[in-house]
Amino acid sequence: MAFISSGYNPDKPMENRITDIGPQKYDKFYPPVIAKNKGKWLYHEIIKPGVLVHVAESGDEVYTVRCGGARVMSVTHIREICEIADKHCDGHLRFTTRNNIEFMVDDKSKVDPLIKDLESRKFDGGSFKFPIGGTGAGVTN
Repeated sequence: MAFISSGYNPDKPMENRITDIGPQKYDKFYPPVIAKNKGKWLYHEIIKPGVLVHVAESGDEVYTVRCGGARVMSVTHIREICEIADKHCDGHLRFTTRNNIEFMVDDKSKVDPLIKDLESRKFDGGSFKFPIGGTGAGVTN
C-alpha cells in the first residue's frame, strides 16, 4: 500500500525509478564559464609558471592557478583546499591526473588575491602547503 501512494507501479517496476547507484555526472559540477564554453576554447597561454589563461570563442577567460598537491592527503588538508576554493573560486576546483590542484577563476582581478592566499599558507616547518607551479618551465608534483 505504501508503494501505491508513492506512484510505484508493480506492472512497470522500472518506470520513474530513482537510483543512487554510481556518481553523478561530472559536467553537472563544472564552473559556469566552463560549462558555457565547453568545446569552444580558442587557446591558452602560460602567464607565469603555474598560472594560465584560457580564452574561449566568446571572449570569456578562465584563469587557472595550479599548485602542488600530494598523492595522499589528510581530511584537514582537503578541507583547507575547499576553504580556498569557496573563498576565491565560487567553490570550484579540480585535481589533475598527477594530483596537482587547479583553482579556476573567471576574472583576472581574482588571480593575485588567490596567489597571495596560497603563498601565505605554510607548514610549521616553513615550506609552502600549496607551491604554485607545474606548468611551463616549472617543477611539477
